[in-house]
Amino acid sequence: MFAQRLDAIPPYFFAKVDELKRKKISEGIDIIDLGVGDPDLATPEHIVDALVTAAQNPDNHHYPSYLGMKQFREAVSSWYQSRFNVTVDPDKEVISLMGSKDGVHHLPEAFVNPGDYVLVPSPGYPVYRTGALFSEGLVHEMPLSAENNFLPVFDDIPSDIRKKSKLIWLNYPNNPTSAIAPLSFYNEAVEFARNNDIIIVSDNAYSEIAYDGYIAPSFLEADGAKEVGIEMHSLSKTYSMTGYRIGMAVGNPEIIRGLGIVKTNVDSGVYNPIQYAAIAALTGPQDCVKNACAIYQERRDVLVSGLRNVGFEVNAPKATFYLWLKVDDGMLFSQRMLEESSIVVTPGIGFGGFGKEYVRFSLTRSIERIEEAIERMQQAGIGA
Repeated sequence: MFAQRLDAIPPYFFAKVDELKRKKISEGIDIIDLGVGDPDLATPEHIVDALVTAAQNPDNHHYPSYLGMKQFREAVSSWYQSRFNVTVDPDKEVISLMGSKDGVHHLPEAFVNPGDYVLVPSPGYPVYRTGALFSEGLVHEMPLSAENNFLPVFDDIPSDIRKKSKLIWLNYPNNPTSAIAPLSFYNEAVEFARNNDIIIVSDNAYSEIAYDGYIAPSFLEADGAKEVGIEMHSLSKTYSMTGYRIGMAVGNPEIIRGLGIVKTNVDSGVYNPIQYAAIAALTGPQDCVKNACAIYQERRDVLVSGLRNVGFEVNAPKATFYLWLKVDDGMLFSQRMLEESSIVVTPGIGFGGFGKEYVRFSLTRSIERIEEAIERMQQAGIGA
């Protein structure tokens, strides 16, 4: 019944985690969910107010712009200028997205032909892979290892794969490893892309979730970045707006134009009131972001301390709201956590073959619940 292309698409891993979680909940079991990264903090009030006000205006009840309201694109341009000192033309170098997942999935449809390779990090966000497969492209996994600070080694990509590659995905601060990348890495990436005629797409959705004074760079700060690539960003994590589905892609105008051609044929744009909410987020006070990071940092410290107390070696991440923990077997560990402690963590294998010895913890639950999770692990004898 289904199209053959679906045979190559694995089930979306987080949907499987949700299914196991629902089963436990239906049995009356109290689950502590440290799995999927959906912020538990409320969207800041001034952003919600902007949404409500805009939704009450009948002028906003019609089809929105395919590429995004000009006011939204200008707000994005201003934010990139003030945050990263990067200049982007709001008319040619910015497009709205229904969350960055929208752009991640649809971009390969504009540039990848059957037989072209897409270079994806492993472990990495699963949609990098599935977007390539839906476009009938081939996937080459770039291993992210602790020995290399979870950065891909471009020289390790076989020359025959490079020649057939159209697109490379980069993601720092990284999901799931929480690794960070220096600007020198992006300069190296630009040189690699130039030499091999490959498009770079930087997924920078976690740049604002940072701790201990760390400030994440943008790929577009690298010399010549706009000549070879674009960056995708999302308001989901920064402003606790996951349900709003709003993000943006910025950078090389031809790559933006290609993405726009696809999107004008598959959706009708982002609802205007959501764009007004995003404008309020990008142009309004940023104390809400600092406050959220302070909350996540406190949770991080409690979780790191707790895991060390039960015997694990773990470093405190500088960014994202994830903690990447090395174990013997991620799938078996996550199953044990669920069965013996009623705790959901995400096995690293869900992010690619090179994540099989890891699990990902999320910081999107209260300190009280994190402390309770550590207590449950101690009671079950789960530790290193």
